[in-house]
Amino acid sequence: MDYDAIIVGAGHAGIEASLALARLGYSSILITQNLDAIGRLSCNPAIGGMAKGNIVREIDALGGEMAHLIDNSMIQYRILNRRRGPAVQAPRAQSDKFTYHQKAKWTIERQKGLALFQDTVVDLILSADKKSVVGVVTDRGHKIGAKVVVLTTGTFMDGKIFIGEWEEVAGRLGEPAAIGLGGALREKGFKVGRLKTGTPARVRRSSLNFDLLTEQPGDEVMLPFSFDTKSVERPSLNCYVTYTNESTHKVIGDNIKRSPLYGGKIVGLGPRYCPSIEDKIVRFPSRERHQIFIEPEGVGTEEMYLNGVSSSLPEEVQTAFIHTIVGLEGAEIMRPGYAVEYDYLDPLQLYPSLESKLYSNLFVAGQTNGTSGYEEAASQGLLAGINAAQKMAGEPPLILDRTEAYIGVLIDDLVTKGTEEPYRMFTSRAEYRLNLRHDSADQRLTPKGYKVGLKSQEDMERLRHKMGQIEVVKELLSQGKGEGKRAIELLRQPEYSIEELFEFVPEIATYDEAILYQVELDVKYEGYVKRQERQIERFQKMERISIPQDFNWDEILGLSTESRQKFKKVRPLSVGQASRISGVRSSDLAILMVALSRKERS
Repeated sequence: MDYDAIIVGAGHAGIEASLALARLGYSSILITQNLDAIGRLSCNPAIGGMAKGNIVREIDALGGEMAHLIDNSMIQYRILNRRRGPAVQAPRAQSDKFTYHQKAKWTIERQKGLALFQDTVVDLILSADKKSVVGVVTDRGHKIGAKVVVLTTGTFMDGKIFIGEWEEVAGRLGEPAAIGLGGALREKGFKVGRLKTGTPARVRRSSLNFDLLTEQPGDEVMLPFSFDTKSVERPSLNCYVTYTNESTHKVIGDNIKRSPLYGGKIVGLGPRYCPSIEDKIVRFPSRERHQIFIEPEGVGTEEMYLNGVSSSLPEEVQTAFIHTIVGLEGAEIMRPGYAVEYDYLDPLQLYPSLESKLYSNLFVAGQTNGTSGYEEAASQGLLAGINAAQKMAGEPPLILDRTEAYIGVLIDDLVTKGTEEPYRMFTSRAEYRLNLRHDSADQRLTPKGYKVGLKSQEDMERLRHKMGQIEVVKELLSQGKGEGKRAIELLRQPEYSIEELFEFVPEIATYDEAILYQVELDVKYEGYVKRQERQIERFQKMERISIPQDFNWDEILGLSTESRQKFKKVRPLSVGQASRISGVRSSDLAILMVALSRKERS
């Protein structure tokens, strides 16, 4: 049982890593504890959202699978922040979670060169010199060799679930944890920490009073996430909105000591930006209510997801506070909310390629690196898979910088700054977000996907055709006139949309909505984009000053002790990366640049 690549875990990171490696021609094996759980949407039944929707389109542009899966399973679609600027607009779709899982499993099973194996990995096999990983050991005693290993264990590595006073060793409710691997990694010198996440109760649709809930319909037209998909024709379901109230908060407050979060049972930090309802009540005592989104989990199920009231309180307390909420007074709880605590690896132990600094040929992706979210996991899995393939091919890794992709921002943050709480991507984390619009992901990244071998010549031709159409529409707008001005000048004004120019330039009405959408954003924000491009030039100058991996930090005179320690811990690959390490002084950066200049001259 020897392979080129072993992928451990079949969540969103494992799916992308295994497909990338197999599609690039490497014999691969995906090892998971349960073949019936491939690609599960364990928490929110949705893909995309702020910054996350951009990541999904970036995954697609590079040759990943997530966009295809959501295009084939969505049951509602919305562009968020449509009335705001393009840097904060993003697609989001509710998914039929069963269809998503089935499509993911079917895609994995049909992939040539990819084996599937149900077992639990409990240890890594090291080379004779203890410098690289050469395989894994499973719970049933199998020793499987490989040239590279990709770890994507999600919340399962020594996972433990909490509901009030009850607790169980598990990675998801009803699914066993992966026991042993966390301890084995600690023994091998990895810094392993504990994080916490959680999920809300699911309730029966027919037990809700929809007359008291506010409908939240999706956009009339479902637009595809994938640049490969021409259109999406699927049934659309509504979501609904309600709110907690004073009675809800009283029930939670009266029972707060029964929460494992406040009773001392859970030691791992939870996601700051997706807190439990207990956290919300404690941290924001002056808030009179909190919004709840009631979301369908699929077309063929009665289960509804209560987005906004994640909880690990005892089940009877969850029932009590849910029944205080308008529209949910008679809600029947089908699955309780719970918290899950799990092991993760400090991402400062990784290079920007997501390869381990401790042992070569080991790549780590997903929640194992301390992130939260399906999209963050999938993007890391894709890059880990690509770079594992690049390593076997003797090629340099694909490293996306902060000006090119949200994926670049995500990975750079992880390996440069680390994380002590579940990391979640936001538009505010990206300094150059105007350049990272979701509609331009193919322009930024398809050539890179083509270069590594995951995008085809046909994909490149389609991109060139799209760019040609965009230029034609812009030229037509430059030539057309209305109200005494060129049409393109009218479009620069905030009160005009591109659809309102059809009467002046009727030829543009024949072009696809996606082309017109991008033209409108390009024209309206041209000045801002040019200003950002000047900032990007300064950024890239710093990124081009490389630092050798074997650089001796102790030889640099004048560095502060704090900066020297941080440089030795992170081992930055460029002056740009060094500048983003938390706590590094500007004076120490100047000393570093002088030292690098002297080294280059010598």
